[in-house]
Parts: sequence; structure tokens; C-alpha cells
Amino acid sequence: MKIHQAAKFLLLGLTATACTVALAQVRPDLGKREYDNNCAVCHGSNAKGMGVYNEFLKTSAPDLTTLSKRNGGVFPVARMYEVIDGAGKGHGTRDMPIWGQEYRIKAAEYFGDLPYNEAAFVSGRILALIDHLNKLQAK
Repeated sequence: MKIHQAAKFLLLGLTATACTVALAQVRPDLGKREYDNNCAVCHGSNAKGMGVYNEFLKTSAPDLTTLSKRNGGVFPVARMYEVIDGAGKGHGTRDMPIWGQEYRIKAAEYFGDLPYNEAAFVSGRILALIDHLNKLQAK
């Protein structure tokens, strides 16, 4: 009887583990999705600055895999937030879109008349993108 009950618990544990692994695999990486949809055309799919639109830019898109290296080994989170949001000047002629404004527009289109927190929506998208960029840093 004890062996039968132990087998049930083992089977239940294995099933729970398999479900957890399956859910983790289908959970989308919002930062990667944001990068692929919005950044890769200029910065390249590998973030090294060689996207398909790069030839149309006034200045080449920078290599985003060396942000930490160019900042003394520290990933510049606040600076990246400003640049992506559009609050920073970092783009000279401003080839890069002001993504904060784009996200505000997307939020308004998505939520319509429903109440929502615009700042949280925009910050969530930008922070997810920053997290993804941080993962891409050259070692």
C-alpha cells in the first residue's frame, strides 16, 4: 500500500515538473520580442549594429552588445531607459524612434476606453527591452 501511494506522489511530482518546464518554454520573452520587432532592423538580429535598415541611417546603429564594456563594465540601465523612452539626446539627428511615445500610442490603441496605467505599460516594455539588452552583453 505504501509503495502504491509513493508511486502516486512520484507520478504527481513528475507531472507537475513537466508542466512547469512546458509552461516555461512557451512563456514569451517580452524583451526579446520587443527587440526583434522594433530594434533588430537597425541594430541587427545579433545586436551588433548591422541591421537591414542600417544603410539608410545618417549614422550607423551602434553595437548594443558592448554597452557594458563601453561603460566601465557596468550596464547603463538609466541611460538606456532615457534613450529608449526618448528623453535622452543620445541619437544626434534622432534616427532612432522615440519608443516611449510609440508605446503610449500602442497602449491607447490596445486598452481603448478601459482604464489602465499608461506609465506602467510603457515602463514594463522599456524595462523588458533593457533586460534583454543586458543579457546580450559581451563577456
